[in-house]
Amino acid sequence: MKQQQKHIVLQTENLSIGYKSKKQETLIASDIDLTIEKGKFVALLGKNGIGKSTLLRTISKVQKPLNGTVKINHKELSTYTNQELSTTLSLVLTERLPLSQLTVFELVALGRQPYTNWIDKLTQEHLKKILWAIEQTEISHLKDKRFYELSDGQLQRVLIARALAQDTEIIILDEPTAHLDIHHTFKVFSLLKKLVENTGKTIIISTHEVNIAIQLADEFILLSEKQLYTGNSQELIAKNAFDELFPKELISFNKTLEQFVIKKN
Repeated sequence: MKQQQKHIVLQTENLSIGYKSKKQETLIASDIDLTIEKGKFVALLGKNGIGKSTLLRTISKVQKPLNGTVKINHKELSTYTNQELSTTLSLVLTERLPLSQLTVFELVALGRQPYTNWIDKLTQEHLKKILWAIEQTEISHLKDKRFYELSDGQLQRVLIARALAQDTEIIILDEPTAHLDIHHTFKVFSLLKKLVENTGKTIIISTHEVNIAIQLADEFILLSEKQLYTGNSQELIAKNAFDELFPKELISFNKTLEQFVIKKN
């Protein structure tokens, strides 16, 4: 019996990321080779300032790579039009939303913009996708509220619903639990895990919540000063990769518990 061929949705080759101005080039990380399969929940880990957000912006075409290539479904990212990309990849960033009177339903409906006609008329098919996204993220009871009336945890679920309504193969989230308490952080992680299982979408999330990610993510990308690590939790544990994340004198990784623990004096 032949082994089922892997469906690679995102790949980078010899990728260098950073910033370029007229006078100089600032390199953040280089030689990044990634292969991400369809239907995986992928956690991007690394210390502050290591380049997690820069990597996410680069693989989503928000900024250009300094070198190398990014491919989505074996097609170079640079050749995607904005319209093509908006139906393939959706992005949830950490920026605060501008003030407006939008309801939750209207905010989620914005996810259908890549598909609506020039007068933004919602068809029955669009409405089905919007209501499905609202149902999947369990926010039906919020749909008539103004978005500024929501808690941070509720708003994060709404933004995930908007990305889901966009109906893209890949969803990328930059620090979606940055402003949440532990209860809502776990709820967001559990929701993302459930969405991957129920929809077959590929979800890539940057996070500092390493202990929760180890329990729920399928695969990891770990950026460190020394090198790039990829693989599942067991593979990274075997490589001692998680030891790169925190000062060893303060926090240590317990391989038996598969968790970080605070060192006692």
